[in-house]
Amino acid sequence: MHASSLGVLLVVSLVAGSSAAQGGVMSGNGARRIEIGPDESGVSVAVAVSPGLSTVLLFDSELAQDSIDMDAPKSFSIIDVGRMTLRVVPSAKAAPGEKFRVSVRFRDGAAPPGASFLLTVHPARADNLVEVYRSARSIESYQQEAREARAEALRFKEENARLMSEHSSPGGLAGLLAIGGIDVSGVAGKFVTMTISPDPKSSLQPINVLSYRSKDRVALEVFLSDLRGEKPWTASGATLRGPPGIELKVLRVWQKAPITSGGADRVVIEAEATAEAARGAFSLKLWEADGPRTVTIGNVTFP
Repeated sequence: MHASSLGVLLVVSLVAGSSAAQGGVMSGNGARRIEIGPDESGVSVAVAVSPGLSTVLLFDSELAQDSIDMDAPKSFSIIDVGRMTLRVVPSAKAAPGEKFRVSVRFRDGAAPPGASFLLTVHPARADNLVEVYRSARSIESYQQEAREARAEALRFKEENARLMSEHSSPGGLAGLLAIGGIDVSGVAGKFVTMTISPDPKSSLQPINVLSYRSKDRVALEVFLSDLRGEKPWTASGATLRGPPGIELKVLRVWQKAPITSGGADRVVIEAEATAEAARGAFSLKLWEADGPRTVTIGNVTFP
């Protein structure tokens, strides 16, 4: 069957079949804000970190740079303490699910005198920028946060409208037309198995990879085998990172059945992307829900 025909069938199955929605991180600063009250210095705030990805804690007060206390510092390739910042990059030694406690103290001695964080290792995601406030904030700061909250609420509203539209639309090809997922150009598809770059450390290896692109969506059909370990593996989430600053918003990760030892099955990934955003080579990373096993495939391209 021609790749474009395969593409139509694939996207139709995504609309008509069951799937799990998964939100993705769009390009931007992605700052997370944390406020620490006078009596909260003993409370550990959870922060997501990931091997090879940078996480920066930005404080509104100067740090006592010689008073940083961190668990297992050898599990991090970078620990950089600045005047008002703490940057960490976990190394490959940090396994998904591991937790590392780090505490800081502030130079001025005011309340709270310090702050504690629980760095939790995720196989693919990290809090890139965490802004930590302990002192009184200006009206402008609250106004900025209100603007960001309204923008986030609007994004949630648009996402909810999209999901409701998909659920209320007909299935099959008519459903694709109803939600605007296809136009007269149809769906383009191509085999990329020969040009991808699998990571030999992955828990499964790709035996066949096909990529597809429609008007404002892309999809991947990844056939995996050679499972390491006896426990069945099911994809729980995915990221698609491209050129610097580009990360596609993953909409769905679908898998019919768990992959078992000695077996093979496919995983389908769908993401939002215009023709412009889909240009260049991407790195796909898949992970399971309750375990450290991941799959990384580099040099993935779309039609």
